[in-house]
Amino acid sequence: MTSYQATLPGASGRWATLNGAHHRAALNAFLVIVLAHWAEHLVQAYQIWGLGWSRPEARGVLGMPFPWLVSSEWLHYGYAIVMLVGLWMLRPGFVGRSRSWWTAALAIQFWHHIEHLLLLLQAQTGRHLFDSPVPTSLLQVVIPRVELHLFYNTVVFVPMVIAMYLHLRPSPAEAELMSCSCRQPEVAAQPS
Repeated sequence: MTSYQATLPGASGRWATLNGAHHRAALNAFLVIVLAHWAEHLVQAYQIWGLGWSRPEARGVLGMPFPWLVSSEWLHYGYAIVMLVGLWMLRPGFVGRSRSWWTAALAIQFWHHIEHLLLLLQAQTGRHLFDSPVPTSLLQVVIPRVELHLFYNTVVFVPMVIAMYLHLRPSPAEAELMSCSCRQPEVAAQPS
């Protein structure tokens, strides 16, 4: 039984190996999803500030052929859930300093998810906060939506990247606690 299985009651099979033998692959897959989402936001930002497009015209890469994607609160909420679940499911593989940073990303993403839940509920009920003509999140009252989502993605992404960096470069004490596939095999001493 791996140390991860011992810490997660009832864990067995694939679930237990996610943060063990498959942790590095799962982190890489998760990172691809996160970077693809970032690309959409960065293209949208470039369309607005680089090309001078109006906000309704600036729909990112996928939003150009599929305009409904940009206005779909279900899609945005779905991504917020994917991020939240990914951060939660991969957290047990982290130890020490990297776990603290990963937990920070998880906490921030939890709030981001709440904001998207509020937007989804408003879209579904037709009742908008602050007498707004469109669904509005709490912080959107102060910061426009495009800028707010760039901010949210940044404050989730930065601690996530720091966590991954520290996870792949653990201290000797942290390396001893690691039981995942990210742990580097110890290099045998070379004869001189």
